[in-house]
Amino acid sequence: MALLISDIIFGVCIVLACSYLFHVVSRKTSNLPPGPVGWPLVGSLLQLHGLPNEALARLSKQYGPLMSVWLGCKATVVVSSAEMAEEVMHRQNHVFSGKISLDAATAFGYDQHSFVLSQVGPRWRALRRMSNNEMFTPRRLDAMKGLREEKVGALIQHIREAAADGRAVDIGECAFSITQNLLACTLFSQDIADLSSELTPGGFKSLVYEMLEIFSKPNLCDFFPALRWIDPQGLRRRNGNALTRLYVILDQLIDEHLRAYEAAAAKGEAKKKEDFLDVLLELTRDPNSGFTRENIRPLLSDMFIAGSESSATTIEWAMTELLRHPDKMAAAQSELKQAIGAGSFVKESDIMHLPYLMAVMKETLRLHTPGPVVPRRADATTTLGGFTIPKHTPILINVWAINNDDTLWDKPTAFLPERFIESDVNFNGKHFQFMPFGAGKRICPGIPLASRTVLLVLASLINSFSWTPSNQVAPEELDVKAKFRLVLQKAAPLKAFPSPLKDM
Repeated sequence: MALLISDIIFGVCIVLACSYLFHVVSRKTSNLPPGPVGWPLVGSLLQLHGLPNEALARLSKQYGPLMSVWLGCKATVVVSSAEMAEEVMHRQNHVFSGKISLDAATAFGYDQHSFVLSQVGPRWRALRRMSNNEMFTPRRLDAMKGLREEKVGALIQHIREAAADGRAVDIGECAFSITQNLLACTLFSQDIADLSSELTPGGFKSLVYEMLEIFSKPNLCDFFPALRWIDPQGLRRRNGNALTRLYVILDQLIDEHLRAYEAAAAKGEAKKKEDFLDVLLELTRDPNSGFTRENIRPLLSDMFIAGSESSATTIEWAMTELLRHPDKMAAAQSELKQAIGAGSFVKESDIMHLPYLMAVMKETLRLHTPGPVVPRRADATTTLGGFTIPKHTPILINVWAINNDDTLWDKPTAFLPERFIESDVNFNGKHFQFMPFGAGKRICPGIPLASRTVLLVLASLINSFSWTPSNQVAPEELDVKAKFRLVLQKAAPLKAFPSPLKDM
């Protein structure tokens, strides 16, 4: 037995030594960007403690704005400057538009049908055209704005009831519920989240939370592909179970829309395309479109998993910063008072007349970017910054590091909405020092809806109520620690007491 244990230990040492030599030799012979050699087998994974965006930023200060790190068995290139980001996401956008494969997303072929996760190809291009030309156009969004305003009115009423009872409001929880409802009424004209309830096991809201949790966990299979056959953490299996339950709910919504089509046809009428699901179902009726019931479900799932979390997180961070900076809150409320009257109901048409509030949203997105690290993949071998990037190399654009670059931003850690007043810097993917929604082919197609949602909810919250933190701390002492769960969330939920503002 002792001899067997000794042989095993000796074998492990040989494997570790070979792994270490492989990393050293690979770095010297491959012309990859500079970076830490890392440990045997695990590479630099042990150096990425804490928030990954901050850990990568620390390493980039030592190795430069273009570096390579070994994450398990994979060499990964990290971009941490606006100049290199422009090269990746603009000048060589055709090369760096691939997506990093996530093992958990392979359940039911989700990664093949997902707009967010699938590789660039004919179907991805068809989805992009549909998003730009049918789903997120001003005309389509304007058609649904009355329903979205109605849902925000329900949120304000919910908070009024909490104020009357003297209860604190969990801003993040409310923001998550309302963004899900705003997405739902735009996608299929109905609510899916109850503002007054906690997470209901098996409910839509809890399923989205569950999938966010699954995709946020570091997965050994992504770092060590040889382990995929055993799925050691069970993340692919858990995602498959969650998708099964989510698809049951989506199928019910699809069936309701199909029954409406049948009812209209029975009357000799054509059903009006009222929401996004109507647009998608219309495409499934064309056999040449490539759209089926099975592959529109992942698209709907994408919108809820990515859209609701990032918008809700931005709202919570914005409220946190406004409470931490009473002068900024006063400036935003003063603008609203002059534009529509304090306590008055905010409409979507009002938000275009609120430049300071727009600056608050931009500064929040800069300081607390929901997606701090943007993943890409090289679809061909290319040269970047004088270094060779082999085909299928994962690329991580550290947007958080760029947003905190003191050569680009004055006082980058300070909350200064004024920096965006009379500035042409925008989040349309053309300014590489500010890319909260990405850039290039992969820029988020839902920017028009996301920006409307955040501004409408934020304006309604601060124009209807004054707010006091529930933990009775001084404004500047409000906790701003973050945690990573697919997006960069506030670690401690923001809870505050609302007091209604009177109509003017």
